[in-house]
Amino acid sequence: MNESSKEQRSAAKVRSGSILGGDPDLALFEGGPTGRGVYANLRGQIVRLELPPGTPLLRADLAQTHGVSLTPLRDALQQLAKEGLVQIFPQSRTLVTSIDTAAIRETQFMRIALETEVVRQLSHNIAHSDLARLRSIVALQSSIGNQADETSTFQELDEAFHQTLYFAAGHVQSQRIMRSHAGHLERLRRLQLDDTDAAGRMVNNKAVIEGHTQILDGIEAADADRAMDALRRHLQRTVDRMAEKRAAFPDYFAPEKP
Repeated sequence: MNESSKEQRSAAKVRSGSILGGDPDLALFEGGPTGRGVYANLRGQIVRLELPPGTPLLRADLAQTHGVSLTPLRDALQQLAKEGLVQIFPQSRTLVTSIDTAAIRETQFMRIALETEVVRQLSHNIAHSDLARLRSIVALQSSIGNQADETSTFQELDEAFHQTLYFAAGHVQSQRIMRSHAGHLERLRRLQLDDTDAAGRMVNNKAVIEGHTQILDGIEAADADRAMDALRRHLQRTVDRMAEKRAAFPDYFAPEKP
């Protein structure tokens, strides 16, 4: 990796971690600060598929790895269970859950409803600093969008973009509640970020960047219809390709309910 790429990577990681001034997931966590750190770490590993569906989570091993007692670990696992990302079998084991397509459809329905209203509001009134922040996220995504080893950072920046839309519109709590329901959807999106064409280009990343750009172009032009339409197309791509990913990764998905 050359120096320029290292600088881009460093900048992207710093920006994705700090652009919102903290982890928005933690606002809904009811445990103490130690448990918050364990929760954030485990959730990140699950949605990035570093802990794939079906992975057993051994409490003794996790407590040792994180250097914590069983109490904060229990709090973290209980929060993840509330979000449907782990299943706890009392006195037995804890497993990372399979990806639930029904949960994804429900989350997508809520997300489209909320975010189209967010971009509508921003099309009528957005601070220059917020628009600049959103443009900077897209620029960072563009700088690493074709680097396979930066997929996790790209995903973090993707989340930061959508979080910033909510924050810019003043709907912080709505974003946090939405995120608490989005774990299954985030895992599906992670599966799609690895897609490449015959030349090895990260084709889904390119589509994500184009979608973000079109949303911002509509907002900056004060064209609410244009921004909302761009957002709907951008969000719908993920669910439209769900069957394709289910076929490619059958072990990752829960059985479809009749």
